[in-house]
Amino acid sequence: MKKSLFLCCIITWLGGITAPALYSQEEQELDVEQSAEVFLEEYSDDFQENFFEALKQKGIENYDKAVNLLLKCKQLDETNRVVDHELAKAYYEDKQFTVGEGYAITALDSEPDNPWYLETLVDILEKQGNNIDVVAARIPYDNPKLKENLALTYFKRGRYDNALKVLEEVRKSPFSEDLTTKINDSVEKRKAKSTSFTVENSNAGAANPMQGYQLRIEGLIRTNSTTILLQVSEEALETYPSQPYFYYAQGYALNKAKKPREAIDVLEAGLDYLVNDIGLANKFYTELADAYTATYNTVKANMYLSKIKPGF
Repeated sequence: MKKSLFLCCIITWLGGITAPALYSQEEQELDVEQSAEVFLEEYSDDFQENFFEALKQKGIENYDKAVNLLLKCKQLDETNRVVDHELAKAYYEDKQFTVGEGYAITALDSEPDNPWYLETLVDILEKQGNNIDVVAARIPYDNPKLKENLALTYFKRGRYDNALKVLEEVRKSPFSEDLTTKINDSVEKRKAKSTSFTVENSNAGAANPMQGYQLRIEGLIRTNSTTILLQVSEEALETYPSQPYFYYAQGYALNKAKKPREAIDVLEAGLDYLVNDIGLANKFYTELADAYTATYNTVKANMYLSKIKPGF
């Protein structure tokens, strides 16, 4: 059973880095599964047991135990960069960002093309208020694929200026031209919606723009306007990045848009800003339980359900 679950983990990891883009979905799945089988054969039962248990402990937020188990894996295989990446994520969840940064850099240095390694490093840097520039000398920053992945990462996070800056350093290609077009379109849409928002809410938001955002978001939630809610909550977060309600709104919209993994990231980030608001906390926990249920993580789903306090 453990071997099977460990294999699933490795398949997930290999899926993004081994399957050629021109393969059919069936060919990709076969190629990835075969690669995972070969990968798995290289490791002892002791390594697999520690690695799987580490993932389990991380899933239930026992980050200290997860780190200790992953460090045992490092003793068994010092050069395993999958372990380095999992250590980076575990330290990130445990808010030990400086330590996690080192492991994330080690993982990315070994595989500059890996988008997951890059996203983890970006997550850790952003939590420290930094960007990729502060570690550029410590990673293969000149790698073209790394820069493409970085531009795409910034785009997905709505950091359009950062994405365009990176694309200026990338050789012109169909990818760079397509992404530049998408970014410029998104910027124009944001400007148009911002103008519309200002006109529609001039009375409600003139004295308090933050309250204006909240009033509009509440209306969008009532009318199930998911697409617009995603855009408005993103704008609100960019303007007010420490307001937990806007994290909840975006997490709610992402859940409605069938993007539970993105919802989890946003909602758990928002919990860091939540103080003494049981009603809003219940909303966070409900959305997190739904998101984890959608990703088949019943342990985390039940954990958040248990946090909901009745009567609020």
